[in-house]
Amino acid sequence: MAVQVLVLKELAEGERRVAATPETVRKLVALGANVWVQADAGAGAGIPDDLYRQAGAEPAPEDAIAQADLVLCVQSPDPARLQRLKPGASLVGMLYPDADPARGEALRAQGVTAFPLERLPRTTRAQAMDVLSSQAGMAGYKATLIAAQLAPRFFPMLTTAAGTIRPSRVLVVGAGVAGLQAIATARRLGAQVEGFDVRPETREQIESLGGKFLDLGVSAAGEGGYARQLTDSERAEQQRRLAEHLKGVDVVVCTAAVPGKPAPKIVSAAMVAGMRPGSVIVDLAAETGGNCEATEPGRTVEVGGVTVAGPLDLASMGAVHASEMFARNVCNFVALFLKDGAIGFDWDDELLARTRWVG
Repeated sequence: MAVQVLVLKELAEGERRVAATPETVRKLVALGANVWVQADAGAGAGIPDDLYRQAGAEPAPEDAIAQADLVLCVQSPDPARLQRLKPGASLVGMLYPDADPARGEALRAQGVTAFPLERLPRTTRAQAMDVLSSQAGMAGYKATLIAAQLAPRFFPMLTTAAGTIRPSRVLVVGAGVAGLQAIATARRLGAQVEGFDVRPETREQIESLGGKFLDLGVSAAGEGGYARQLTDSERAEQQRRLAEHLKGVDVVVCTAAVPGKPAPKIVSAAMVAGMRPGSVIVDLAAETGGNCEATEPGRTVEVGGVTVAGPLDLASMGAVHASEMFARNVCNFVALFLKDGAIGFDWDDELLARTRWVG
């Protein structure tokens, strides 16, 4: 009997993405799977149920979650849904099991083989499955558009009958995938853009997009493509230099984050107080506490004349393309263990072994 795959409808507030598209359903069917898609699973991403059926999927029965061998999701189902999973089933998505004890306990209790894709090793082979990178690109793009909308200034330089308007000065904090997309988007909008990252190897990437690398004299190159923890003296020097620089910046887009950990505090309350009235900060890291001390997750507030936005689930704002990328990532990962209609795990494969959560 062929493996039964279930594509869940996301229930988290504001979540519009979906873990499979008609394109990836066809690929799953070609791998020998039977695919169920819950009603309206793709509605938020503009995918009607009929398109899934045309791709070879079937409507999910009411008790599908208790029957499926493999469940695909964007965000982890809540503990109540996890407790309905078939014992021994596999679950693939952005699960963050350690962030919620009840969630982790539900996975353990059901004996679920869980693959939190945020744990995927950052290797060349894994790039086609890297959900963090694909979703961060959309988040960086959207964060910059939010910044442009909130800013009381034009981003580009304009020459008008009323005189010349200078371009806005935009600083992007963090030069990962989200930060680089933010830099590219701000440049397309005509802003004068700088990128700041404590990893010196990002200079070339920032400059390749037309940005200027902001060198504050502190290097924190770490392992796995992430920054290491700064020492107290390094952090103090970084803070002093950054505070001085922010006095001349119009817009700050914060993107520095490490999966599974609180976002590093980079922009202090004192720095915000030193910025010019009318300046804008958009904190893409708000979901994990924010890079800015003034950030209130899910809210846009004004602090001493500076607008500070902490938008949540930014990738979901671009649900159509974010879902396309996410679904391809998921399908490529599933293809590691789904072959000829059967599931078979090769635990010598580092992508499977290191992504699996064992509690």
